Amino acid sequence: MRGRDPDTGEFYSPSRTQQRQDALEVRTLAEQLVALPAARLAQLPMSEELLEHVYDTQKVTSHIAHKRQLQFLAKQMRKEDDATLEAIRDALDAGGDSARRETGLMHQAETWRERLLDEPEALTELLDTHPDADRQRLRQLIRNVGEERRKNKPPAAYRTLYREIRALLDGDDAPADGIEPDEDD
Repeated sequence: MRGRDPDTGEFYSPSRTQQRQDALEVRTLAEQLVALPAARLAQLPMSEELLEHVYDTQKVTSHIAHKRQLQFLAKQMRKEDDATLEAIRDALDAGGDSARRETGLMHQAETWRERLLDEPEALTELLDTHPDADRQRLRQLIRNVGEERRKNKPPAAYRTLYREIRALLDGDDAPADGIEPDEDD
């Protein structure tokens, strides 16, 4: 029973209509998660238990059984805290903050990679802005990219150079692996 606070007159809990709307929103989110490929699901900020429930729901093919499993997934998702569900929504939202941040980092890394390959002084500039970067590794990768292009080889070093630059740029916001390089101490 809902009840009212005798002092303020406010309701103790949300109305049944509000509870239904919230449940439908979570179910819609569950449907979106089930429609995603496994690689995209792995990138989302959700617990392993919830991820397993999503995979189980994807496996069910019978219409009614799938619908029932989807309801169960939504029930499990409602047990999660609001911050987790909001983080999942934001990660799914193409215009969300995390998606914009990821896209910006990707473009920035691509720009740096092209500058490093085209302009010799760009390496000095990158090392000035990121003093923790491995100078020797970056130079070696730049040389390897040049050799790959001359010999018409697959772009392995080109991709590795991108990953190195991306790791540097990720280090600006937060460490990619959770560990800060600490060579000054």
